[in-house]
Formats: sequence, structure tokens, C-alpha cells
Amino acid sequence: MLLPLNLRTAVLCGYRTVCHGPSWRTVVQHNPRCRLWLVRRGQSNAVSEAGVHPATVPNATTNRIVGRWLIACSGMVAGAVVLGGVTRLTESGLSMVDWHLIKEMKPPSSQAEWEAEFQKYQQFPEFKILNHSMTLSEFKFIWYMEYSHRMWGRLVGLAYILPTVYFWRRGYLNRGMKACALGLCGFVVFQGLLGWYMVKSGLEEKPESYDVPRVSQYRLTAHLGSALVLYCASLWTGLTLMLPQQKLPNAQQIAWLRRFAHGTGGLVFLTALSGAFVAGLDAGLVYNSFPKMGNYWIPDDLLSFSPTLKNFFENPTTVQFDHRILGISSVTAITALCLYARRIPLPGRTRLALNSLLAMAYMQVGLGICTLLFYVPTPLAATHQSGSLALLSLAIWVLAELRKVAK
Repeated sequence: MLLPLNLRTAVLCGYRTVCHGPSWRTVVQHNPRCRLWLVRRGQSNAVSEAGVHPATVPNATTNRIVGRWLIACSGMVAGAVVLGGVTRLTESGLSMVDWHLIKEMKPPSSQAEWEAEFQKYQQFPEFKILNHSMTLSEFKFIWYMEYSHRMWGRLVGLAYILPTVYFWRRGYLNRGMKACALGLCGFVVFQGLLGWYMVKSGLEEKPESYDVPRVSQYRLTAHLGSALVLYCASLWTGLTLMLPQQKLPNAQQIAWLRRFAHGTGGLVFLTALSGAFVAGLDAGLVYNSFPKMGNYWIPDDLLSFSPTLKNFFENPTTVQFDHRILGISSVTAITALCLYARRIPLPGRTRLALNSLLAMAYMQVGLGICTLLFYVPTPLAATHQSGSLALLSLAIWVLAELRKVAK
């Protein structure tokens, strides 16, 4: 930055010989850019002589900067979740059969390289059982889908790690935020490794099985669950840094509302997580009717697996039934939460968050029913998956609005 003449003279000739004139004090006191320049370089003597008290960091301004960064990161995580869902719906997740952090960043560029990549794919169960008639052009489509998901994941990692280093060096992070930032960065790395661990389960040969090759629903749920935890932690921290705490009525009703909101948020999270089992088992393709499942409220094969506990994780009928129950429970809890909140005088922004949550809940239920009735078309299913993130985001917003004011 181009410094004023007096300040440049002070820098070149020494602060103590120049900082006594009235013109110097006038420049520093009336020029915020000069004060910021001095604070950043730790020139406390010159600042104190000029009668300026440097702002300490972190402060409200730096907190808002960090908050915006975390909200942007949460948006990138949301994009990764949506892209991962589309990759799953287009059956593209097993097209890249190895994992290299740097090497795979460059896609095949020649016909020979594409044919070599296609030959590697042909050695695995998905091609042998499901896609044995696939052409090279069809393979390129699913390969680029998985490639996009992986590259986006790398961008997410950079979006967390590089700003963390910058903010750490600038002193924008207090001790608690340093621990939080390190935890988020570590979780991003863990998420990437977990993604490859999930993909490996779909590449394994299973001679005793004639089912369509797919990744383990347990690993898929762990992969999605860790992404949701990363998303929620980033969004919550960002909102609490950016949104000023509001004065809420100090009454027992607020305490009950806060507990109710936490329970409802947990239910929304659990419902979104159960969707991973639905996707992993293709459970959306059984019983494509609503509200009944076929001709029954409770289907005959609900607990057909033995032992009984196995049904809740491996029986497509039970998994779909559970997802229905959780979805209906979530919208019922959100409705009750909003009705209870009407009895309490709340700030306008908090009321807006609650009303948005209620509207999104009913929209999400409608999307889920349509996805089921139309046999899970990819655009509708992807919208339903995105809706679960939107609903979870609004639940976190409500919790941020209802958080306790620090004493």
C-alpha cells in the first residue's frame, strides 16, 4: 500500500525522531489504514506516542471474517454431498478403481490412456456383472462424474487448510477456535480416506453373491455421516461467529423451547443419515406407494431376516419403513416446535428461522413421496437429497438463534 509522506518519513528515519510533530499524530489518528498498518507490524511505541490504542485480535471484525470463511466451507461441503449423491444415483462411484492424491488429478488425455483406464475398470465386478456391454464413451461419462466428486473433495480440503494457516498466523483465532480449526481440517482428511475405504468395498470380488455390485451401506453411511458432521460443525461455528446473540425472554418456556429444538435437530440429522442406508440398499425401489407399503401398513417381510437386528441395516423393506417413520416423525416434531414457539415472544429473525424450517419440512416430505412414487428418477432423487441438507441447515439456524447468551 502507498503510505502518506509523513508515515514514510517515519518509517525511513526512525519513529522516535519524527513522531513528535503534530502532523504525524494527525495522520495516524485520522487515517485508519495507517493505524492498521502500524498494528500489523507491532509498532506499539509509535502508536502509543501518537495516542492510538491498537485493536486486539481476534475481535468482532475478525470473528465475522472467520465466520464467513466457515460458512463458505460448509457450502462447499454441501456441494460435495450433493455431487456425491448424484454420483451414486448415476452409478458412477466405482468407475475409478484406484486412488492417488496427486497422480489422478490429471485425467486421461489421449485415446490410449482412456483405453488403459477402461481396461482397468473391466477387471472389476461392476463391469463384469452390470456393465459388460458398456462402450468407451459411456465409461467416460461415469468416470468424469467420479472424477468431479474427487476433485471437489480436494478443493474442500484446500478451502479448510490454507485459510486455517493464514488466520492462525494473523492471530485471528483464539485458543478455542484454533482447536476447532484443527479438528475441522483433520476431519476433512479423515473424510477423504473414508471415501476411498467405502469405494474399495464395491471393488471386492464376491463369488458367493450374484447381486449388483455396490459399496457397503455401512461404509456409505459412515462416509455421509462424517460429511454431515463436518457440515454441521462448520455451519454452526460460522453462524455463532456472525450472528449477534439476541436477547430472549428469560423464562422457563425458552429453556423448554431450546431443549425441544435440540431434540428436533437431532431427529432431522438421524433422518438424513438413514437416507444413506436407503441409497446403499436401493431401498427406494421397493414398495413404490404411499402411505401404505403395497397393500399393507406394515409389510409381511418387515422382519424377514435373522437375527432380527439385521433387518434394520440390511433389509431394504425395513430400511425404507424406518426412513418413512423418521421422516414423518421429523415433520411432526418440527410442526409441534413451531406451534409451541408461537406462545413465546421471540425476535423477528428467530421467528423467520422457525417458519422457514416448517416450510422446508413439508416441502421435503413432498419431495420424498414424489421420489418414491416415480421410482427414484435421478433429478428428483438428487433434489430430495439436497432438501435434506437444506432442512438440516435451517435446523442449525434455529439452534443458533436460540443459543444461550454468554454471561
